[in-house]
Formats: sequence, C-alpha cells, structure tokens
Amino acid sequence: MKFHLFCIFFIGLVTATFADERPNIIIMMVDDLGYSDFGCYGSEIKTPHIDKLAENGMRFSQFHNTAKCHSSRISLLTGLYSDQAGDAKMNRGVTIAEVLKKAGYATMMVGKWHLTKEPTDRGFEKYFGHLSGATNFFKGDKTFRLNGEEWSEFGEDFYTTDANIDFAKRFVGESLKESPDKPFFLYIAHNSPHYPLHVRKEDYDKYEGVYESGWDKLRVARYQKQLEMGLIPKDWKQAPRPELVPAWDKLSEKDKAWDVRRMMAFAGMVDRIDQTTGKLVQFLKEKGVLENTLIMICSDNGACPFDRTRGADKEPWDPASYWCYDTGWSHVGNVPFRLYKQNQHGGGINSPMIAHWPKGITGKPGSITAQRAHLIDFMATCIDLAGTEYPKSWPGIELQPLQGLSMKPVFEGKTRTPHKSLFFRFNTNRAIIQGDWKIVTHRASQWELYNIVQDGTEMNNLAAKHPEKVRELSGLWHKQATTLNRLKGKAVGPVSGKTPPLLKKSGIPNTASKKKKGQKK
Repeated sequence: MKFHLFCIFFIGLVTATFADERPNIIIMMVDDLGYSDFGCYGSEIKTPHIDKLAENGMRFSQFHNTAKCHSSRISLLTGLYSDQAGDAKMNRGVTIAEVLKKAGYATMMVGKWHLTKEPTDRGFEKYFGHLSGATNFFKGDKTFRLNGEEWSEFGEDFYTTDANIDFAKRFVGESLKESPDKPFFLYIAHNSPHYPLHVRKEDYDKYEGVYESGWDKLRVARYQKQLEMGLIPKDWKQAPRPELVPAWDKLSEKDKAWDVRRMMAFAGMVDRIDQTTGKLVQFLKEKGVLENTLIMICSDNGACPFDRTRGADKEPWDPASYWCYDTGWSHVGNVPFRLYKQNQHGGGINSPMIAHWPKGITGKPGSITAQRAHLIDFMATCIDLAGTEYPKSWPGIELQPLQGLSMKPVFEGKTRTPHKSLFFRFNTNRAIIQGDWKIVTHRASQWELYNIVQDGTEMNNLAAKHPEKVRELSGLWHKQATTLNRLKGKAVGPVSGKTPPLLKKSGIPNTASKKKKGQKK
C-alpha cells in the first residue's frame, strides 16, 4: 500500500515538474499589417516594445501567411491549409487549443474569430472578443462574447485593442492563480490595423509631420533600412511604385493632405498595438513567467489595398467615421514586395514574424533567419514544445494529416529540414514554392516563375526561359489543389494566358488596362 501511494506521488511529481518546464505560448496575430510596418522590419512607425522583443529574440525574413484574413486564421489554428481543413468550419482539422488543452495547458483567446461557431466550441476555455471579421473599434458590435456569452459593456473609453490586452492579462492572471501547475496557451487576434482606421487621438497626433514627404520617399527609406539591418539580401531589388499609383509630387495639395491623414491614422493604430504589447510583456515579467513564455507575433496577410472609405468628413477617433487607405500606402506597407492582401505574390503572403523566448531561444539574440516558415508551422511548434503528439483521430472530425513543421530547431540556431513545398491559394490567386522556385498567378492570368532566393521580390519572370519548370510546378499545384485541398471547378481551372490586370489606386482591378494592352474582351 505504501509503495502504491509512493508511486502515485512520484508520478504526480514528475508530471507537475514536466508541466512547469514546458513553456507558456502566446501567438499574436495582427490584421492587415504589411511586411515593413513594424520598426524592426523597416518602418518609421514607433514600435519600441515589439522591436525590443525582436532585439532579444529573433526575426524571420521569409515567414508566410495565406494572404487573407479567415484562411490565415484557419492555417494558424490547425496546422493545415485552409481548404484542406474544411475552410471556416474547420471540420477536417483540430485547433491548437484543443490539442494543448488535452495535453494539460490552460487555453485562452482574445480578439477576432472570423470562423464558424465560437472559440469556446473549439478548445478555448476562456474567450473575449468578436466573432465578426471586422468591428467598430470604439463601439464594438453584436458579436462580442465573453466565455461564450453575449457581451456589450462598451464604455465611453472602450477601444478594442486595449480591451483585448486587458482581458488577456485577466485570463493569464486567473490561470496562474487557479492552475499554477499548468502552462498556458494564449492566442491574441487583434483586429487592428484592419479598417476602419479608428485611432485614439493621442496616437494619431504622434505622427504629425511624419508623412508629408509622401509614399515615394517613405518606401525608399524603408527599403534602405531593411538593407542596412540585413533583413533582405542586397541583390533583391525593390518592387516599383504600382503603375496606376501617381507619383506623390503629382498629387494635388488636397489629395496629399487626405493621404497624410489616412497614414497618420494607420500608424497610430499600429502604435497602440505596440503600447499594449509592452503592457502585456510587463505583466508577464511581474508575474515571473516571461522567461519561459514563447511569444510569436505575425500578420494574417500583407497590407490591404481596398479603399472602402465612407464618413471621410469625420475624424478617425469619431466612431461614426470609416476611413481606409489604398494602394498608395499599402505598397509602402509591403516593401520590398509586389502586390497586396489576397494576392499570392510577395506583398500578399510575406509577414513579419518575431519570436521571443528568453529560456528557449538559444540562437544569437537579435538574429534574423532566412529559413522559410509558414502559419501552418505554429501547430507543429506548439505540439513539439508541449511534449505531445498530433492526434491520429478526433471525435466529429475527419482529421487530415498535419502539414506544418516545428520551428524549435530554428529557435535553437539550427537548420531544420525545409518544407518540400508550400501551397498558396485565395480565389484564383495561386502560388506554390518548392526549393528556390516559386510559380504564381494573379487572378489565374498566367503563370509567372521566379527564383526567390536570388529574386525574392519577383522582378525577373523566368517563365519563358524555363517552361519545363512551369509545367512541373503548375502540375504540382493542381495535384495538391485537387487531392490535398479538395478544390473543384473555377478554383482549379486553367490559367487564361492573359496579361495580369493592373490595380487602380483604390485596389480594384482596372479592366480598361486589358484593352489598353491589347487583351481580348
């Protein structure tokens, strides 16, 4: 009997010790933030707290998303490609929260869901945020929930970004008090800086005088800063200003003033993300858990080109306003890459990714890795660090095989075995990466081919020079689209062979450009 009790005690002690050693994990995804919009990725926007995490952790220079809001959330949560997981229903994938909860983690989420059901239906024990794809930052909307219940306590000083971090701190504090032997998993899904460009006035005012020089000078400044910090190779050329975006000095004074104000609002929103991140880091430090907490920060897609502004006569701190910016500034946000959110070119699928974990990142502090990674790698990384396994089956789920790879070796300064290929699709925008090569098409127009090691900004289309490589990779894309991702119809139809459409400054395809370039109607 004594021996039996001793075994139970010993097993319990080992389990508790193991749990104590496993890291807490925080994944923060921001919304519609471009590759160069954090200071540590080239921006003039003040992000000292996030920059410090990069300085004491590491940055990924080639981290990929899916170029779209909801599909990126699916890939982050499941470790699968969006269509493979069953799209917004995720009926063919499990979430990180479900797997880690079963492995003994406390699980919590704040922010934007944008998927079917609610986070509390998919493994999150605590949740605050909105189920909608976008919300009014000052007044919220009817989809706000707190632990599965409707929530509408929007006070006069409510601001979504602030509220997210207030609840994140609350949830972590409750977890540390209620289950001190459990590590925690926290998913922060900020809606900022997605439109509407709602900003606190004090954050807007910080950027007075910053953007009068315009997008042409700002994009060059960001590119030069990226080169100086070693973020991108010196032989990567900067993508040019889009053809249908006018030179800054050609704008009227009225148009300049309007665009300056829009960018001030956007910058202030990013600034507020940084401020609240700093508060969360300080909270973790005060609670004594920062050293063994892995924080990973990324964006769901590149900067957004779509101008859907209404209420431009109102100030951006007025809840009745609804500002957006357009390709004039989003092409700056995506420096040095081409195109934007929804496109599978670099400007759509390249994201900043910062990892900070004092106890676990053993590579050189402040290092930049060029090892390619993707949102699908988050699940594999969490599983690896939690000392658990990807399930072989799950009740009510037609579970698909995990696609991601653990980033733990990268954190340790090692070279991991790379992905055999990476698949991309949104609507008829498509791409696949295999080794040094990438094929990509804008709206199924024609396949373009790039050596993205030598030409990461996709300036030199090699499709005509290497037609056999185009055939090989396009065949691979179609095979993965139809088998792994179960796509049909227009989603897998052949490319047209036409010239890709130009985008107007508002981000809308310019159909007139087809006629101009001699395309068929």
